[in-house]
Amino acid sequence: MKTILIGAATLLISLNIQAQNTNVKDETKTTTTTITDSKGDKKYVKKENTREVQEIELKNENPNSPNIETKPSPVEVVTTTKITNPDGTTRTVDIDRTSYYTFNGKKYKVNLDGKGYQIISEDSKKSALLRKTSTNSFIYRDGEKTAIGYFDINGNLVLETYDPKTDSVSYETYVVVKK
Repeated sequence: MKTILIGAATLLISLNIQAQNTNVKDETKTTTTTITDSKGDKKYVKKENTREVQEIELKNENPNSPNIETKPSPVEVVTTTKITNPDGTTRTVDIDRTSYYTFNGKKYKVNLDGKGYQIISEDSKKSALLRKTSTNSFIYRDGEKTAIGYFDINGNLVLETYDPKTDSVSYETYVVVKK
């Protein structure tokens, strides 16, 4: 019995010491979007959780001194985005690409939807869908064409379309609008 109490006390003390070696900051931002169409209202809830973790590192000074200075250490930032669909299902998005993009002088809004992204033109006349594939690319689909899309290192949306008449691939780049 004495051994169990000593073991439990040692475990609690070691957990307390371990917890004091890091600074952790959690922040959650919730955005609710309601879309009204012919079938009624659809409510999407987007939760972005940002967690900042910084290890506390000590300078090597006099070990007998009660006050030891800390040295600057890197902060690891992890952002997780979870989307809750109107039917109650939840999915996690690695990188949220919601933004405005321009192509051929027109402005487009890319929004998260229930299964991927929806692209809406500035005049709301053209709408397209982006659906994620297992190869970290997207299938682009509007009423007229189907293409493969991906986001380049600058955050631009690049669409690759195959033309069977010319047996070639054409590229279209939607440039992200920087805030």
